[in-house]
Amino acid sequence: MPKGPSKPASGANKKAPQALDGKQLLQFYRDMLLIRRFEEKAGQLYGMGLIGGFCHLYIGQEAVVVGLQACSKEGDAVITSYRDHGHMLACGMDPGGVMAELTGRIGGYSKGKGGSMHMFSREKNFYGGHGIVGAQVPLGTGLAFAQKYKGTDNVTFCYFGDGSANQGQVYESFNMAELWKLPVIYVIENNQYAMGTSLARASAQPALYKRGESFGVPGRQVDGMNVTAVREAGEQAVAHCRAGKGPIILEMMTYRYRGHSMSDPAKYRSKEEVSKMRAEHDPIDQVRALLLDNKLADEDALKAVDKDVKEIVQKAADFSQNNPEPDASELWTDITVEA
Repeated sequence: MPKGPSKPASGANKKAPQALDGKQLLQFYRDMLLIRRFEEKAGQLYGMGLIGGFCHLYIGQEAVVVGLQACSKEGDAVITSYRDHGHMLACGMDPGGVMAELTGRIGGYSKGKGGSMHMFSREKNFYGGHGIVGAQVPLGTGLAFAQKYKGTDNVTFCYFGDGSANQGQVYESFNMAELWKLPVIYVIENNQYAMGTSLARASAQPALYKRGESFGVPGRQVDGMNVTAVREAGEQAVAHCRAGKGPIILEMMTYRYRGHSMSDPAKYRSKEEVSKMRAEHDPIDQVRALLLDNKLADEDALKAVDKDVKEIVQKAADFSQNNPEPDASELWTDITVEA
């Protein structure tokens, strides 16, 4: 059984990267901490029976979406799988609206009718949240086609996991994207276990960034537990796509601390393995160390960030519980689009 990423995250850097200043590092810290606290609260509400259905938490993987969103600009699109709450928050969607959707309330992003796996925001260019494994990959390819067709220089960030990497529709998408030089960044969030089977047992080629080679799609493996490394790789990938060079694959070597979903006891790995990853490679702790070691922030400043984030999450939780459930008449809305 593998013991974490094949290329695990290095420890906290002793010197802050020259391309990043203290203000940006502090923003990374806040954004990742917001996702972490939000997901912890979602897990708590699920345990209380206030969230039904499926609930896939993003705890441990926060650096991936936060680092990549730092490379995006207005008009860029995001599409992902069902482990999607972190992506929504990183795109700037309101935590209250996201939590209200999780609890099935009218104030949710899908009016309480979609739940965890079916939230969208046209305003933030977030196109889901998809419950079918790998289904978002051809859809993301289509979003990139639309961007090129309209003559923009925008890109699409299409996220999927190592468990989706063997899907046939993924390879069809690679082929079309390279043929048409579409501006799509395929982000493989390799958290090592898919639903519960280690990558070593499920994939004949474990280096997933090489999966596009036969189509001419370049790829790169990235330390997905290090937000600054993610941002650097993201900047290069975005430049590649905006220059009209076609798609690119980024394999983010990351790790989820919880099970596949809230119903997964994760007995396929040891507690020692998870504890070791948290102790040595946690993405939030790495940025915290960067800030403190380089005197870019002090303990009081970081405590203030944590306090602010906790208040935001608690406010979202209160809103989600006090917001009314959708009226029965909502069963008949959002079914068809009037021409």
